This record gives sequence, structure tokens and C-alpha cells, in this order.
Amino acid sequence: MLGESGSGKSITLKCISGLITPDKGQIILNDKVFFDSEKKINLSPQLRNTGYLFQNYALFPTMKIKDNIKIGIADMQKEKQNLLMKEYIKKFGLSGLEDRYPWQLSGGQMQRVALARALITSPDILLLDEPFSALDMHLRNNMEKELLSIIKDFNKNVVFVTHDISEAYRVCDEIIVYENGNSLKKRNKYELFTHPKTLSEAKLTGCKNISKASKISDNSIMAEDFGYKFIFSEKVPDDIHYLCIRSHNINISQNINSRNTHPYTITNIIENPFDYTLYIRKDLNSNNKPIEFTMSKDNFNYKIGDFLYVKFMEDKLFYF
Repeated sequence: MLGESGSGKSITLKCISGLITPDKGQIILNDKVFFDSEKKINLSPQLRNTGYLFQNYALFPTMKIKDNIKIGIADMQKEKQNLLMKEYIKKFGLSGLEDRYPWQLSGGQMQRVALARALITSPDILLLDEPFSALDMHLRNNMEKELLSIIKDFNKNVVFVTHDISEAYRVCDEIIVYENGNSLKKRNKYELFTHPKTLSEAKLTGCKNISKASKISDNSIMAEDFGYKFIFSEKVPDDIHYLCIRSHNINISQNINSRNTHPYTITNIIENPFDYTLYIRKDLNSNNKPIEFTMSKDNFNYKIGDFLYVKFMEDKLFYF
């Protein structure tokens, strides 16, 4: 589930787990009805068998690590509890930390404890609420690899909430974009990033170059904010509202007469660790939007004010 803060992602997880009761609708997992407003069905969280990794981990600060992990299997015979707890302590790399308290652990260790607690009950679904948001970049990368391995072993339904597009792409196979409290259609991640179908999908998947647009002939679209017409090989639909292209899909062209090649002036250059971001405009005296353009540092030899021809590859342009 990919969306901006406050778009409704975390509330959805709480509805699935039973911590929040929806106003109406149904929640069904593997033919098991968790909630049905019309039939007055609303299973308690204990009967839903969900594993929940909270954003802040929600570990009990006055309980030792071993007790935090065992809390979900409190109804189990004590001897079996301890055997299972020891198995999960070892499995999650927490050996030697059993008698510590949460405040004595690092962020990564706390996350492992929270994951062990979520999975020790053998849940039917694992709910992950922005699991890396509290970790620094280095630790986040390491924990992401560990989590992917755990998810693979889990081999059941996993719902992963994030506002990070790269994270969503690496971790998930299918993505639902959230927009103002509404979830849009579930999309295969490759299709979503290649061909967004809504403005929210385009923005949340990182597209910076978005122009209001309209169809002006069977095979052409006018990008109003860019100030240029774009030609397509195939017939375009009538209901066009936006045309977009990602910053890394733009090329400098030596052939000024090739299709969808337009002149631009560089108005700003920003240096990043491994590339440059150029801002280019058609006409410095117009209200046209600058286009963001990513270029490698290899053989980079441009400055503000330089004039260049830019080619927009037809298969990299998308519209809706």
C-alpha cells in the first residue's frame, strides 16, 4: 500500500487486524469473514490470527525480550511456550538478549523482536506498517534484506505499508496507491511504474514531469505546460488530461528533425552524488514549466544557459 502520510494506509491495517471497526463493508481473508457490516460480523483481533508489526514496534517497555515475544502464545502450555520462544530467539538473531528490556536494544534489534512476536503465532497474514521508517539508512538496507528473507519463508499473505516508492518496488509484487483516503486499483508493480493511469499514481511513483494535456489529432497530444506537441504512432484516446515522462527517460539528440525532439535551454543544474539534475525550459519568457532531466556525471559538460535538443522517446511517454 503506497501513499502519502494521512492517506489511510495505516487505518486500513488496523481495520484488517480488528483494532478499528470500519463504518461499512467487508474484510475477508482466505474465505474467512473478519468483518461484514450487513451481516453484523466483527471478529475480535484474537480470532483473526493476524501478525502486526507496528510502526513504532509497540514493545512493552517493562517486559523482557523473551516475555515480549511470548505474549502472543500465552494460552500455550508453558513448556511449549519456552521451546517456541527459544526457537524464535535463535531464528531472529536475538540470542543473548532474552533478558534485556526494549530500551536496552538498538532499533534493528527491536524490530527483530517485534517481528518474532508477530510471527510466533503462525498468523494467516502479516501486516507491516512502515517497518523501516525508524531506522537509519545503513540499518534500513540491512533490515530490508532480512525482512525479504523472512517474507519469503513466511509464504503467506503480506500487506506492506510505505510512502517510499523505491521501498515499495523492491519489497512488493503488487501495489495499491492510496489517494485521499481511497485505495485505487491493485496494480502489478511493473505496469504501475511503466504506465501510471492516474495523477496520483504518476506522482507517487516518482514522475516529476507532468503536464496538463489534450488530444489535438488522432495521433498527437498537446502538452500545455511543456509548450510542445507530441506525436504518437498509434491513435490516442479522446479523454486525455495529462502527459508525463520520467526524468531519466529523456535523451539529448543530435538529430534535430527526429520525432518528438524539441529545443530547450538549461535554466538550472543541481549536482547529486552520482548524477546531475538539469532543469530545462522551452522559452525563458513564457510560463511553460521547466522539465526535470537526469544526466550521468560521465562526460558531463553543460552549464546554465546552454541550448540543447531533447528527444522524448515515444515508448517512455505516458498519458491518461
